[in-house]
Amino acid sequence: MKKYFIFLLACPLFAGLHNLELNQALHKLESNNLELKISRFSEQMKAYESEAAEGANYGKLDLSLSGLRSNDAGNVFGFKLQSREATFGDFGFNQFISQLDTVTPGSANFDGGTSLLSTAPDDLNYPQARNHFLTKASYMLPLYTGGKLTEYGRITKALHRLSKWDTKKLMNTKIFQTKKAFYDISLLENYIINLSQIMHNIKQLESTVSTMMQEGYAQEIDLLEVQAHSAEVQSMLNQAKLNRKLAYQFLSFLLNEEVDSVKKVNDMAPMPSVLDDEIEGNNIDIQQAKLGLQLSQMAINVEKANYLPTLGAFGEYGSADNTLGNDFVQKDFYTVGVQLSWNVFNGGTDAANLEKAKVNYLKTQDQLALAKSGVKLQVKKLETEILSKNADVKSYTKQLMFAKKVYENYQSRYKEGIASVSDVLMRQSKELEILLRLLTAKNERNTKIFELNSIVNRRR
Repeated sequence: MKKYFIFLLACPLFAGLHNLELNQALHKLESNNLELKISRFSEQMKAYESEAAEGANYGKLDLSLSGLRSNDAGNVFGFKLQSREATFGDFGFNQFISQLDTVTPGSANFDGGTSLLSTAPDDLNYPQARNHFLTKASYMLPLYTGGKLTEYGRITKALHRLSKWDTKKLMNTKIFQTKKAFYDISLLENYIINLSQIMHNIKQLESTVSTMMQEGYAQEIDLLEVQAHSAEVQSMLNQAKLNRKLAYQFLSFLLNEEVDSVKKVNDMAPMPSVLDDEIEGNNIDIQQAKLGLQLSQMAINVEKANYLPTLGAFGEYGSADNTLGNDFVQKDFYTVGVQLSWNVFNGGTDAANLEKAKVNYLKTQDQLALAKSGVKLQVKKLETEILSKNADVKSYTKQLMFAKKVYENYQSRYKEGIASVSDVLMRQSKELEILLRLLTAKNERNTKIFELNSIVNRRR
C-alpha cells in the first residue's frame, strides 16, 4: 500500500502538459525558456557594469592595516619617526656626549673632533628589531576628467539597453518558433486525418478488388497494385506521425517542460496589417541601429576628452605604533592634495583616434538608414509572398476538392468495369500530391506571417 501511494505521488512529476493552448504556451515560454533565462542573466551583468561605471564618479576609499617587524636600520628609524617616537638617542647621541672632550681645547683627549666624526653610532646603525603597525584610510576622488567618466556611464547604460533589445529579439524568435510549432502540429493533425481517410478509401478499394477477384472480374495483379499503394500511403502516414512527435519534442524543448498534446489552432494564421510608422517605431534591428548611432557619438566625446586635463583629489588619514591600536589619536597623521594631469603631445595618436570615431559615426548613420530601408523592403517582400501563398492555398483547396470527386467518380467506374485499378490509384495519387502541396503552401504562408510579426515586434 505504501509503494502504491508513493507511485501516485510520483506520477504527476512525469506527466506532460495536456491540451495546452497557444496563449498558455507563450506565457510558459517567457518564464521557462532556458535561452531567455541566459539572455536575462546577460542583461543583469550589463546592469551591474553600468552601476560599476557610475560608481567611479564617487571616488575610491581604501582601508589598510599592515603589521611589520624589522631590524633594518632605515626601517626601524622610519618606524619610530612615523610613530612620532624618534629621539636624539636614536642618532647615537649617548656616544656623542661621551666623546665631547675630543673637541674641547685643552682636554687631554683633544684631537680636534676627528675621532668624534668617525664614530659610527651603534643605536643608529644596529637598532633592536621593532614591530610596526600602520592603520590607514586613503580616499581618491576624480574632480574633472574632461567628461570621460560621464560618457563611460552613458555608454554602459546604452549597452545595458542594447542587451535588453537582444533579449527582446530572442523572445520574438522563440515566439515565432512556438507559434510555428503549434501551427505545424495542427497542420500535421489535419494531414494525418486526411491520410487516414485516404487509407480508409484504399482499404475499401482493396475489399472491392478482392470481391471482384472472387467473381472473376479482377486479377491478382490489381490487388497487388492496391496493396503496394496502401503500403506507400501507410509509410506517408507513419512519417507524418513521426514529424508530429518531433514537433512536440521541439515544443517541449522551447517551454522546458514536457508537452503531450496541444489544443489545435486554425491551420491558417491571421494576416497582420503593418504600417510604416509601426515598422520604424517597433522593429528591433532599427532600434539597435539607433542605439548604435548614439554609442558612436558617445565614443567621439570620449576621444575629445583626451585633449582636456584631468584633475583629482586625494586624502589620507592614519596612525602608526609598535603596538596595534595604541595611542591612535596622539600618533595620527593626514595628507591631502590635488593632482592635475594634461597630456600635451602623444605623436598624433589622439587625433587619429578622434578621426576614427568620427568616421565610425558616419558609418553608423548609413547603417541606420540601411536598416530602415532594408526592413521596410523585407516587410513588403513578405507581404507579397503571403498574398501569393494565399492564392496558392485557395487554388490547392479547390483542386483538392476536385481531386476527391474525381477519385470517387473513378472508384464508381471501376466497380462498373469502365475504369481500371491503375486509373483509380492514379487519381488517388493526384489527390495525395495536391494534399501535400496544400500542406506545404499553408506551412510556408504561416512561416512568413510569423516572420512578419517578429519583424514588427508583435508578441501576440
